[in-house]
Amino acid sequence: MTYQNIPGPRACRILIKGAGEMASGIAVRLYRAGIREIVLLETHVPLAVRRTVSFCEAVYDGEQEVEGVPARLARNTRDITDLWQREILAVAVDPKWRFLKLLRPHVSIDAILAKRNLGTRPNEAPLVLALGPGFTAGVDAHAVIETRRGHNLGRIYSIGGAEADTGIPDGIAGYTHERVLRSPAAGTAEARKRIGDPVRAGEIVLTVNAIPVRAEIDGVLRGLVRPGVHVPASAKVGDIDPRGNPVHCLSVSDKARALGGAALEVVAAYLWRHNMCA
Repeated sequence: MTYQNIPGPRACRILIKGAGEMASGIAVRLYRAGIREIVLLETHVPLAVRRTVSFCEAVYDGEQEVEGVPARLARNTRDITDLWQREILAVAVDPKWRFLKLLRPHVSIDAILAKRNLGTRPNEAPLVLALGPGFTAGVDAHAVIETRRGHNLGRIYSIGGAEADTGIPDGIAGYTHERVLRSPAAGTAEARKRIGDPVRAGEIVLTVNAIPVRAEIDGVLRGLVRPGVHVPASAKVGDIDPRGNPVHCLSVSDKARALGGAALEVVAAYLWRHNMCA
């Protein structure tokens, strides 16, 4: 199925804080629903692990494509609007969110997943959404979306907030913390493997300041921090998928797709309410 000919809403402008895996999954679903005026804001040095499906890679490479959806790096509002006219998503380095005032979006989505509010406020746009713990609907944002895997994944809260952070990674095929690679110290990450490579328990996947980081389980390397970047101690630097299918490395995850669907549900309701649909 192709989506190019689906009519989209009239002049719906969406700003997404973050351009990592979950933020990118949301952007893909919004784009496929016909919304083209989307900008994702990132830091100067993104540390995404699932880089093959994260638009933040455009910060380094100038462009990135996720499941056929194109994005390019923009340096100012003129770049952004030019990309929108060509139906290309915009990625901008803007850790202080200055583009909120410059672009005045209809929708602001905090998809940083910092597990705390880094400054999002409900008055920064007509509709403000936030993902995961650290936010209260009606206080920090108009709605909060559940990010924890399980029965409530993608649930939309108009009162209260998402489940509290447990510190335990979501389980895949029965594995939780075992599938996540973490930095043993602050330093420069250097890869021994590439995303999509098979790995065996005990193998060195990367080093940080020459300290080896080994796989704890067998599987496929689904994510790996960009080689050469500086990472803090205990930071997530890799992700092993125990299901072992390398095709999964190139597609939006079930979780990101669910969160994108939830965001689209809230945005669609807002657009219909304000008579903004084509």
